[in-house]
Formats: sequence, structure tokens, C-alpha cells
Amino acid sequence: MHSQLILASASLIRAQMLRGAGLDLRVIPARIDEAAFRITPGSAALAPRDIASALAERKARHISEQNPDALVLGADQVLDLGGIILSKPESPADAIAQLTGLSGRSHRLLSAVAVCQAGRLLWHHVGEARLTMHPLAATEIEAYVATHWASIRHAVGCYKLEEHGARFFSAVEGDYFTVLGLPLIEFLTWLRDRGEFAS
Repeated sequence: MHSQLILASASLIRAQMLRGAGLDLRVIPARIDEAAFRITPGSAALAPRDIASALAERKARHISEQNPDALVLGADQVLDLGGIILSKPESPADAIAQLTGLSGRSHRLLSAVAVCQAGRLLWHHVGEARLTMHPLAATEIEAYVATHWASIRHAVGCYKLEEHGARFFSAVEGDYFTVLGLPLIEFLTWLRDRGEFAS
């Protein structure tokens, strides 16, 4: 890449995806209070897609103002269960409750990305995937959370499709990278169109 790239996210899987695609990047997590943003009067009226997009842009803009020469990639993911937005679990009990609510139902994952430079938005995109979960027994959910809490505590929906959580699903419609939290193909295409990969 011709430009310096900064990922404004603490997500290990996002950094792994970008590095796996051959991108050299720095990671500078944006310390944004997502929970506070979601309950502000203005955001309460936003659709789930718009919440994800606004948070991704806010993260990218915050870090890009401190690093004006770099391209800064912000990202956020929202789980929409029939109009109810689920966040990362606060405790194992919360994870059990979320998985119980997802059991036997379909939900949407909305993965938003935004690129800013010098505090100015250059590009944004929201990828969408639809996932349907098998009906899960309470004992299966409890055992899963007890075994995998350290991993899923940072995951929206309390599962990881790239790990044991794949066993829970009967159908996944949409891009795999989007499910993991980053519409990677669209971002790489934007970089290519911008000329970042030109020799």
C-alpha cells in the first residue's frame, strides 16, 4: 500500500483478516463509549444499520484527527434480532440469555466500516449477513458459555462462527468476512480502485 493504514479497533480478528490479505497496518483502538452512544436521544431513533455506520465513522474520525496523514479504518458490528439490538455480553449469565434468545431464530449481522483521513470521511460501507440458528438445548448453551467464555465475551451474539459456534447454525446467508466483523472484499476493492496497490 502507498498510504499508511491504521485500524481503529482492538479486534484481533479484524487485524488478522487485514494482515492475512497482505496489508501492513498499525492498530490504535479508538476508545469510544459505544454503550453511551446507543442510548443518546439521537441514536435511539437510528436503524441498526445506521448505528453500526455511525460508530464505525466515529472511531475512524477520532483516530484520524490524531494521525492526519494515515488512512484510518473504523469498524463496528451490530446484531439485529427482530429490531432488538444485542451488544457484547456483560457476563456469562448475559451470554446465556442472549444465546437462548437467538436459539431457533434468524438474525442479521450488520458490519460497518468507515475510512477517514485528517478527520474527513472518505468511504464507508455496511455489509449484511443473515444467520439462522438451530434450536439449542439449555444444557448445550450453558456448557458452551462455560467452556468458551474467555473467547466469546468480546463477540456480538456470544458466538464465534470461526470457532465452535459454527455448530449452532443451520444457515448463513452473506459474506463470511462480514460475519467476522469486516466487509473485507469491499474494503480491498476500494483500496484497489483508489490505486493503493499500484506498483
